[in-house]
Amino acid sequence: MPGLSDTATDTHTLTPARPWLLLLGLFLVALNLRPALSSLSPLLRQIEAETGLSSAAAGLLTTAPVLCLGLFAPLAARLSNRIGSEKTVLITLIVLAGGILLRSLFPPAGLFAGSVMAGACIGIIGVLLPGIIKRDFPNQAGQLMGVYTMALCMGAALAAGATAPLGAWMDHHWQPALGAWALLALIAAIVWLPQIRATHHTHRQRWQVTGLWTDRLAWQVTLYMGLQSSLAYIVFGWLPSILIDRGLTTIEAGLALSGSILIQLISALATPWLATRGRDQRLTVVIVISLTLAGLLGCLYGPLPMLWLWTLLLGLGQGGTFSIALALIVLRSPNAHVAARLSGMSQGVGYTLAALGPFLVGLIHDLTHGWNGIGLLFILISVAALLFGIQAGRDRHVQAQSTPL
Repeated sequence: MPGLSDTATDTHTLTPARPWLLLLGLFLVALNLRPALSSLSPLLRQIEAETGLSSAAAGLLTTAPVLCLGLFAPLAARLSNRIGSEKTVLITLIVLAGGILLRSLFPPAGLFAGSVMAGACIGIIGVLLPGIIKRDFPNQAGQLMGVYTMALCMGAALAAGATAPLGAWMDHHWQPALGAWALLALIAAIVWLPQIRATHHTHRQRWQVTGLWTDRLAWQVTLYMGLQSSLAYIVFGWLPSILIDRGLTTIEAGLALSGSILIQLISALATPWLATRGRDQRLTVVIVISLTLAGLLGCLYGPLPMLWLWTLLLGLGQGGTFSIALALIVLRSPNAHVAARLSGMSQGVGYTLAALGPFLVGLIHDLTHGWNGIGLLFILISVAALLFGIQAGRDRHVQAQSTPL
């Protein structure tokens, strides 16, 4: 909200005795920020059949964690101010593991409750990790943000590709296949535990940032973040179901999603570097949105023998759209304090907006009893993302002021 204060430094700073352990911990924590989202979709048809969920209810199930990414993002700063970023990450990882386990128990109520818990935890950790990277590795922050994005993609791809085979190996039971991802969160928590002991309290300088919520450019960055995220979470939640209805097996559909996410590693690392070589990022936005839309429409309407091409285009496009969304937060901010507030705004509002996408897909499928109408939704969201992305891609700064308190 306007006038809220921001912190220049956390209550803790790292004792740099074992930076490699912090890097490993950051990587493993980031690896956990997508499996709870991408592991559900390969099993969604089986879950609908066994629990009696309608497509609209399944859409709500895929929407709930995405909505929580935005709703709980503001809680990250409050928890960090009270107990520190490191302790917040540790506790949230443990709660994340609990939420993932709950999804596999007491269906369908446990599915929804666990998904809400998982989405809330991911939203909190997702806000904190970039700040920890920027604080403890200021000279390597750009490179490490690329590694952070890579870990997100790897976690999403791993869960998308391995969950269905895991369920088949477990006598086609979806509950243990979903719950197994809690183990990854617990491993990350164990590796992260030394960070609690490796910190000490330091003086906190507080800053006040004003004018951000009334700035047009800040809203353009935020809406681009939300719209491109909406397409991403539609893919996470519904692409396997679309492909299964087109004739693929559950495992084949999961592998298609996994392959598309793995391809994102290429453009997620390369796109920000290429985008900063030019005068601004407008052309880059046009290219990545166009690739994304072409891939989506190909998966929906294109010949299945060419599915490899559609997933290639989709992966290259979505890896680029997400990495550019993160880069625009930094590039459009005049200083680190404004960047921190713009990050919170774009993720809080953006992910809340993004949650509408998966829900609308389920609703349209229920109303039309098919997938053909989804193509129009893809086009509308892509065009809106393109318009706001072009505006956000201009070489300007948001007109917000930061002053020390």
